[in-house]
Amino acid sequence: MSGGNEPITPAVAEPVRGESRFMSGSAHAWRALRHRNFRLFFGGQSISLIGTWMTRVATSWLVYRLTGSALLLGTVSFAGQIPTFIIAPFAGVWVDRLDRRQVLVWTQVLSMVQSLALAGLTLSHRITIPWVLGLSVMQGLINAFDMPGRQAFMVQMVEDRKDLSNAIAINSSMVNMARLVGPSLAGMLIAVSSEGWCFLIDGISYIAVIVSLLMMRLHIAAVKRRVTSTFTDLKEGWTYVRGFVPIRTILLLFAVVSLMGMPFVVLMPIFAAQVLHGGPHTLGFLMGAMGVGALISALSLAARKSVRGLVRMIPIAASVFGLGLIGFGLSRVFWLSMVMVLIAGMGMMQGMAGSNTVIQTIVSEDKRGRVMSYYTIAFVGMAPFGSLLAGSLAHAIGAPWTVILNGSAVLLGAAWFWTQLPAVRRVLRPIYQEMGIVPREPAAE
Repeated sequence: MSGGNEPITPAVAEPVRGESRFMSGSAHAWRALRHRNFRLFFGGQSISLIGTWMTRVATSWLVYRLTGSALLLGTVSFAGQIPTFIIAPFAGVWVDRLDRRQVLVWTQVLSMVQSLALAGLTLSHRITIPWVLGLSVMQGLINAFDMPGRQAFMVQMVEDRKDLSNAIAINSSMVNMARLVGPSLAGMLIAVSSEGWCFLIDGISYIAVIVSLLMMRLHIAAVKRRVTSTFTDLKEGWTYVRGFVPIRTILLLFAVVSLMGMPFVVLMPIFAAQVLHGGPHTLGFLMGAMGVGALISALSLAARKSVRGLVRMIPIAASVFGLGLIGFGLSRVFWLSMVMVLIAGMGMMQGMAGSNTVIQTIVSEDKRGRVMSYYTIAFVGMAPFGSLLAGSLAHAIGAPWTVILNGSAVLLGAAWFWTQLPAVRRVLRPIYQEMGIVPREPAAE
């Protein structure tokens, strides 16, 4: 099945004891938390993600402190993300073949080892750029399996497909709450001590998500052993993505946004230190402001009752993101930079979570891992090239002009998506009708 026109069969939810009580006492916006497995995931990830964002900020500040180089900031980011670009399609094949929970347990254990190694080297004052590069490559290899595995596992934690979009929005809210708290904590901690403590906290925080995964009770069919080759499955996944207009169009825009827009985060230390004349606390505030904007978007998505209308929001969100980036590049005032980063965060998250929700809703279950691996490439895999490009441009023309150019490219991507919207809607409408998302048209007499 290489096309995207086969009917989508909604997952059948089996009632879980206590869910109706939880649902009756919960707001509509948090309805996915009625599923026990997703509640466990939410609890574990809420702790772990704070550590993850602390490490992201600490790593960028560590590299900039050791080198003072915009080019090396981009190079380290490139080293941490290029393995995902190369390996993710193959990882997606294996995610479709293996027990997804086991995949995630192993990725969390290996990520914990990576963070603790980074902590040990930094706290013992033996950290060097080659070590940072090597450990970044290790994390990129882990993420190649973790991201498609995590996305594909979502449907197993939330058994009722009607709650899937809400679960994705809640997950985005959780990520951005951590984006708000983690960088602020990291900025304060770095200012009074060392980046190494951020890495140590991150390493310990993985215990929470590992325990939550092991506590889950999953009611899924046993993984069937595939008789086809990895190459055949890889080709089948590519043909499906290429031939399914909505997924192909969304991923192409997302790739542009990831290549040109998201690498502005890599340049944040330069804006904090050189443009706004601050320190690690300034970096923490900027990252926190981006988190506030992204959190606002995620909460608005959680309040939505249906995936209907989200496709139209994708180019609007990309436009908001692009305008926020241009404003941030032009600003030289701290409070205005905070506002622009907040706006950029809103647009970035609205587009990212909206795209994820639409794809997860319409994708065929047997190809979910492979499709989400291409989503991972668009989201993370393009970023290393963008980081390297952003670092090189910032080295040549300065960080502000680099961000202005990147924002303009995102706006052009949004304009292109608008031209593709009629074709996307034509394919989506019968699928949404099959799933009961939009009413069927009455038969002509």
